[in-house]
Amino acid sequence: MTDGPLIVQSDKTLLLDIDHPMSTECRRAIAPFAELERSPEHIHTYRLTPLGLWNARAAGHDAEQVIDTLIKYSRYAVPHSILIDVAETMSRYGRLRLEMDPVHGLILITTDTAVLEEVIRAKKIAPLLGARIDPETITVLPSQRGQIKQSLLRLGWPAEDFAGYVDGQAHDISLVQKDWKIRPYQELAAEGFWHGGSGVVVLPCGAGKTIVGAAAMAHAKATTLILVTNTIAARQWREELLKRTTLNEDEIGEYSGAKKEIRPVTIATYQVMTKKKNGVYAHLDLFDSYDWGLIIYDEVHLLPAPIFRFTADIQSRRRLGLTATLVREDGMEGEVFSLIGPKRFDVPWKEIEAQGYIAPAECIEVRVNLTETERLAYATAEPENRYRTCATTRTKRDVVEALVEKHADDQVLVIGQYIDQLDDLSETLGAPLIKGETPIKEREILFNQFRNGEIKCLVVSKVANFSIDLPDATIAIQVSGAFGSRQEEAQRLGRILRPKSDGRGAKFYSVISRDTIDQDFAQNRQRFLAEQGYSYKIIDADDVFQGKI
Repeated sequence: MTDGPLIVQSDKTLLLDIDHPMSTECRRAIAPFAELERSPEHIHTYRLTPLGLWNARAAGHDAEQVIDTLIKYSRYAVPHSILIDVAETMSRYGRLRLEMDPVHGLILITTDTAVLEEVIRAKKIAPLLGARIDPETITVLPSQRGQIKQSLLRLGWPAEDFAGYVDGQAHDISLVQKDWKIRPYQELAAEGFWHGGSGVVVLPCGAGKTIVGAAAMAHAKATTLILVTNTIAARQWREELLKRTTLNEDEIGEYSGAKKEIRPVTIATYQVMTKKKNGVYAHLDLFDSYDWGLIIYDEVHLLPAPIFRFTADIQSRRRLGLTATLVREDGMEGEVFSLIGPKRFDVPWKEIEAQGYIAPAECIEVRVNLTETERLAYATAEPENRYRTCATTRTKRDVVEALVEKHADDQVLVIGQYIDQLDDLSETLGAPLIKGETPIKEREILFNQFRNGEIKCLVVSKVANFSIDLPDATIAIQVSGAFGSRQEEAQRLGRILRPKSDGRGAKFYSVISRDTIDQDFAQNRQRFLAEQGYSYKIIDADDVFQGKI
């Protein structure tokens, strides 16, 4: 027995003692292969999962490194069953490989014939295969490269893809570093992706994921399709590429609800790509309309299901996913792994904060008591309406008003889920509101006025969760969210993390109704913050009203 911060249990859970002096060091060491599940005050619970271990294996970590890490930090002897399970799970990755054979085309090859015998007998695999070449090799239908990777992952035998990529149509793209310089971690992320061929880069909001995309494009020097969450994000990508690369305006097209331009670099929105016309996805042929050398998926954790289906067909193209968190509330992380690629680069948010590239942030939960009338309304609400009832109480409005007044000299974002609540807050605060129905042009004007300081407070719906560049926002006040979504928490915190010109930190307030499911959902969201090393202070609404914060 040693005095380590970690307790490794035979049910594959890892308990991390947060108060231990080595807890930060241990958290960083286990982050590449362990997934955070719960994070109350003193003991955080992580879990070893096949996908987490395979991601680590794809990133170059082997079973020996993982086992050494567990033994090094463990307070007690690591259960023998865990050591065996880690080694066996990680050894499954790479026993099957997809390769391109000059004679037979796409082939599935194995280092273990029994595994190949097992998978070719699986009902979902057999239709994807062609002729058997020898005991270790079988041909794969070229159009099924993505589908077979999905199916093999579900069987528990993830294939390593060495089948290579088409170069796509060449198009010269280089970075132009005049009044800026690419950061070391951005360069490492782009190189990690390029050497891996395809995969996902995980970086905090505000850490410059667009620069990583531009650097990947400079590696590829080929036509590029960039998929983004909305039109505002498309235009921000365009501006960044014009500023950071040799591309000119004629080389960059926008493919959205407003425009349908196809250029050597085309930026398309997920919304237009998944729009149906007469029951058919009318725009998915954009993937085929150009000989793309690179496809970039911005906010890959939001990738819609139809794009997954099409991504299965374009495995010969290099694919880069960009995200702040690989958590998907629909549990489709495995689809990202098999169709976009494994995680190629990840770095703790706090590490980038320590280097001064994102602003330090303080996370504060403000708990409000419901009035007797509000408690009765909550108690008698139908289950499907219960969260809305407690998340939109009048009591929260008073707290938000007090917080905005306290931060009158700061740039403040008030963020919520329910439009009627946001309409009410907008009127109370005398602040403009951006929601789904706000025209793109009006959104751009308001965002610019906020950036310039003409507007000090902006009320925003979930349309502002993603890809919105508001570098001077220092305060975020969250009043309601998507049912405890960790993914959303990452995005909302990210709105205020861009480094401030005066070096100030940021504050992220969540206003929560006490003793309700609002509080339960908040605890789920805290898991993300804890995983990234943020402390989470809980205060009472009275402290706000009495000016104690």
